Amino acid sequence: EKLNTFLDANPWMNKERMFVDDYTFDAYKAAGFTRFDQVDKEQVKNFKFSNPGLDFAGWMKYFNTVGKVSPIPKDMKFGDFPEGVLWTGGTFVVQG
Repeated sequence: EKLNTFLDANPWMNKERMFVDDYTFDAYKAAGFTRFDQVDKEQVKNFKFSNPGLDFAGWMKYFNTVGKVSPIPKDMKFGDFPEGVLWTGGTFVVQG
């Protein structure tokens, strides 16, 4: 369901080449991602966010899609913080 929503928002991506990690986040771990609460605070001091250059329509599309594709388990209780949003990874694409 989340994959189909992602692909609807990114039709240029080939579904047959997609891999979706489960809620163990093993692919994130293998790629070297960590969680926000596990990052050395000294390393983040010089981190700079950059604007992705979206126009108004792009931001609207983003906000309309992000909640639908976020790694939030269906059985999560209200007030719990989903582990998936703690990871410093995200959607990543490997070309080749």
